[in-house]
Amino acid sequence: MTWWSLLLTGWAAAALVMSAMWLLQRRTGDAGIVDVAWAAGVGVLSVWFAYGADGLEQRRWLIAALAMIWAVRLAGYLLLVRIFRMPEDGRYTQMRADWGDRAQLNLFWFFQIQASWSALFAAPMLIAAYNPAPLGKWDVVAVAVWLIALSGEALADRQLHRFRQEPSNKGKVCKDGLWRYSRHPNYFFEWVHWWAYVLLAWGSPQPWLALIGPATMLVFLLKITGIPPTEKRALESRGEAYREYQRTTSVFFPWPPKESTT
Repeated sequence: MTWWSLLLTGWAAAALVMSAMWLLQRRTGDAGIVDVAWAAGVGVLSVWFAYGADGLEQRRWLIAALAMIWAVRLAGYLLLVRIFRMPEDGRYTQMRADWGDRAQLNLFWFFQIQASWSALFAAPMLIAAYNPAPLGKWDVVAVAVWLIALSGEALADRQLHRFRQEPSNKGKVCKDGLWRYSRHPNYFFEWVHWWAYVLLAWGSPQPWLALIGPATMLVFLLKITGIPPTEKRALESRGEAYREYQRTTSVFFPWPPKESTT
């Protein structure tokens, strides 16, 4: 299949799934399911792209395996920890309040935008799946980057979850483990993950296109859906304690913290 037909059919399937997820959130009142569907969608689309592309077979299935393991971990974490155990994410609660009577219509289109983003973020896997070059050193480096990224993100998520589970920590700022060196280590390692597919694409007809993954993810995390709303809610709930955390701790890239000013 051609790359554009793979991308188009993948996007259409994601749009149908997101329509079903929109109906589900109408019943449950929790739009956070969109995040679960996005992560799972990227993984499934990656498998579809690996199946339909005509690059080196061994690399195609390596890409499918790496993307699906990443997707299962992230989607499973979001489902089990956030959807089943926590109230609706504050971002979506605020959306409902801001949109008022048009909330459901706007949420439908928001879910459809997420479907297009699933296809967009699976595009680096598609590009890498067309790589005809024999397996080599860049593939080994790619797997190493993937392992570091997945391990780091999983560790950050586990440290934050453990901190939140302790009742005495309510209203406090997590500075345990990786959170001592970055205010968002989970986002940092999520971004690192996308570089694995850039390396896997090295040798494909247009490998530079795989940079769409880390470049777009960085913009989303720093400017749109990641850090800005997360920090806004943290300031509202933790106040001066979080402002001090902002003054002493790197926002994204892990770095030794500064001395406290208090």
